[in-house]
Amino acid sequence: MVELRTDEIADKVRGTIVQGPPSLTFREFNIDSRLTRPGELFFAIIALRNGHDYVSAAAERGAKGAVISQTVQIPDGRFALIRVGNTLEALQTLAGRVLAEHPLKVVGITGSIGKTTTKEFAAALLAPRFEVLKSEGNFNNQIGLALTLLRLEKRHQAAVLEMGMSAPGEIKALTKIAPPDIVVITNISPVHLEFLKTMENIAAAKKEILDGMKTGGTAVLNGDDLAIREIAESTKGKKITFGFSDGCDIQARNLKSRGYGGIDFDLKYGREERAIRFPFLTESFVSNLLAALGVAFAFSLPLAQVEKSIRELKPITNRGMLLRLGHGLMMIDDSYNSNPKALEAALRNLSRLPAKRKVAVLGDMLELGEAAVSFHKEAGRQVVLSNWDLLVTVGTLSLHIADGAKSSGMHAGRIFSFPDSEEAAEHIAGLLQDGDLVLVKGSRGIRTEKIVEKIKNIFGGS
Repeated sequence: MVELRTDEIADKVRGTIVQGPPSLTFREFNIDSRLTRPGELFFAIIALRNGHDYVSAAAERGAKGAVISQTVQIPDGRFALIRVGNTLEALQTLAGRVLAEHPLKVVGITGSIGKTTTKEFAAALLAPRFEVLKSEGNFNNQIGLALTLLRLEKRHQAAVLEMGMSAPGEIKALTKIAPPDIVVITNISPVHLEFLKTMENIAAAKKEILDGMKTGGTAVLNGDDLAIREIAESTKGKKITFGFSDGCDIQARNLKSRGYGGIDFDLKYGREERAIRFPFLTESFVSNLLAALGVAFAFSLPLAQVEKSIRELKPITNRGMLLRLGHGLMMIDDSYNSNPKALEAALRNLSRLPAKRKVAVLGDMLELGEAAVSFHKEAGRQVVLSNWDLLVTVGTLSLHIADGAKSSGMHAGRIFSFPDSEEAAEHIAGLLQDGDLVLVKGSRGIRTEKIVEKIKNIFGGS
């Protein structure tokens, strides 16, 4: 990791050392006192909580210093205090300065759906050839991105960074911290409508990553997405398209399900073609893979190498992971998040898998604004169209999924609704039978992972 002296940090963030020796060195950086480890530098960020209230707690856990913008009293004179005007801006400035001192390629990934999976796939495809730094989990905001960059080491040759947003200007701010050499836009779909209001606004917010791309950079774009094609029309530099339609540089065609074994398809990779065996269950994952392959193509990786890496890709917890449980149950844990397009794809694709019964456990889809009711009713219609046998809804909004299913012909006796994940978890076992396929999916705020854990605890398996 990067190693910086107190005086070097103060210089980079235009801060003043108010306590502690200038020669004290730091290699780890943090904003959460609960997660503090010995030797770290704590940034007292002011957000929903004031980080200055937790500097003492960080010190007690072993932090050696803090970056502050308000007066803080730490009796130990060896504890470093660097005073700045704004602690968040200091964190971002430090990360940007550290990145500028490391000559490596930056991959910036955004999109409404599939950012984290695409990031994981891209990092895995690059790893056999390059030393790769990647965003951990979904560290995709102005804090998470900065903390990721502060883990840079001299050995790193590429950084694969997720860049998320829920409001205009957020991606622009991220590209100022880490200007991308390669930009990926996975798709533009109806998410965060509560804040952004229209699809046009979502597209404009995603375009910020193209505007922030380095001169001479490469844009990896979903060629099947009209909104992406429109916002990219004026973008200069090289473009690589991916998708299922003819004309894409990276294309999947002739998809064939192998049941719970995954999907086979024919891959076009520039001028090369190869039959691919992919160990994931839905077309959404294929799309994520194609985006990641666009990154590999931008790095000029040969198809023979990336094909080997594809076979070694691993599922990501809570994001479409298949769990084989006792009593012949198969559970798809997609509990991390949900939105209309992703849910429709999951219901349609997974319903093709063999099972005694197919049970959809669906939580609220949040941040959809005025369109929330209609989107949930449409999800209920999709449950019926995709021939799911049982519907379990979780939350207030998901009652409209139940309404949509009823109005599309599902018998009320096959629909069960619960106000929250805790209550659903208490009753779920009584609704399941040997040999069922269970899909669990809901927005993060609904905590449907509690249902997943309950099912795992009861039925066991792996």
